[in-house]
Amino acid sequence: MRLEDVWLRYHRRGPWVLRGAEVRIGPGEVAVVLGRNGVGKSTLLQLAAGVLRPSRGRVVDRPAAVGWVPERFPADQPFTVGGYLTGMGRLAGLSGPAAARAVRHWVDRLGLARFHGVRLPELSKGTAQKVGLAQAMLRPPGLLVLDEPWEGLDAAARELVPELIGEVLAGGGAVLVSDHRGETVRLPGASRWTVADGTVTAQAPTEGAAMVVVELAVPAAGVADAVARLRAAGHHVLRVRDHAAPPPATRPDPDPSAVVPDADSGAAADGGADVDPGTGPDRAPAPEAAR
Repeated sequence: MRLEDVWLRYHRRGPWVLRGAEVRIGPGEVAVVLGRNGVGKSTLLQLAAGVLRPSRGRVVDRPAAVGWVPERFPADQPFTVGGYLTGMGRLAGLSGPAAARAVRHWVDRLGLARFHGVRLPELSKGTAQKVGLAQAMLRPPGLLVLDEPWEGLDAAARELVPELIGEVLAGGGAVLVSDHRGETVRLPGASRWTVADGTVTAQAPTEGAAMVVVELAVPAAGVADAVARLRAAGHHVLRVRDHAAPPPATRPDPDPSAVVPDADSGAAADGGADVDPGTGPDRAPAPEAAR
């Protein structure tokens, strides 16, 4: 998918939010969208997803199946969780039986089974975000666009997001994601799209730039073997300590390249839209999902 000389402003005589954006993302690739609050990151994501149309320029080769997860799921809708997801599955092109199977799968996987008959306005923010993730994955997306997907999720669901991203990439899909929590450090091989002063700058992934620390507990008798195997696999073993001992009081400073700036607050932060907030020509999600 490519953005070719894409410009966007929200009022006919208003300031340009994006000017001449030229970026591309291919199958199996992931890009992290970075930038300060209010610079237009959410606007860029909505253009990529087909939620907004460019004022000038065009978006080409957008996959037919696009999964879009806004920063704030529009929960003020008169549907139950099961009814909403089933309807979204049908709108995504799934048959009745296929939609029912997909809904069961994602409801179970995201821990939503007990909310199946609950109306959307009664959900907590975190549970509503899970519904947003589920609707984006009902049909395997060729492009998955995530705007602050970790916001409001519990620990188990936050751990699931990189797993879902990996599955989309493994299936040949592409992923665009913004994040101010630093969670995208766990997406090795991601390129970076930096939004600033109305322009978008793409930076190729830097090999080995992102590092994380994983703590493991192994039986005392197997420590030497475990350390040897980890080192043989190319991992750097920082230290070995008694499991009963308290953890160190301080931790190493994080890799500065892994710190992600704060996200903008969505399209509303960039101004009220007078462009058509509908879908692009390649997809037709329910209006509720495009708000």
